[in-house]
Amino acid sequence: MEDTGAIAHVHVESWKTTYAGLVPDAYLAGLDEVLRAKLWHELLASDAVVLIAESDGVAAGFAHGGVNRESLENCDAELYSIYLLKESQRRGTGTALLQALAAALVERGFRGMAVWVLERNPARNFYAKTGAHLATSKVIDIGGAKLMEAAYVWRDLKSLAKLPRAGSAEIN
Repeated sequence: MEDTGAIAHVHVESWKTTYAGLVPDAYLAGLDEVLRAKLWHELLASDAVVLIAESDGVAAGFAHGGVNRESLENCDAELYSIYLLKESQRRGTGTALLQALAAALVERGFRGMAVWVLERNPARNFYAKTGAHLATSKVIDIGGAKLMEAAYVWRDLKSLAKLPRAGSAEIN
């Protein structure tokens, strides 16, 4: 699958810029695009939805979602990940990806969606701005560090899919 390398690149680079100072440096330094590409090859073969945002024909971000893995406020769907290259942030690309994912999940019969995000991640305000509310939190381990992760919930995916669109990235 040709998209695996592009997704892996966005995944690794966005982790390095987004999570610097939040997760251990050694963990970030150990991220490997080749290994991520293998993971994405498997994920793209699954039943989940993966959408890629392109800017000038180059992958700028992606969103990945599907069946909720953890029961949370009657959400039947989960946003597993949404990542953008730093230069594509704050341009409406994330909102466009989120809306397109919501629309794709609505087409599959899903009604509500949850997402887990590190509490110290400043990008978590993005979820609240798009109508999600804070539901709960838990402790997770990343690279040997205990971190707090917060769950945000959109109760109505149809409403999320209909938010005013911004950004110029092409979503595939």
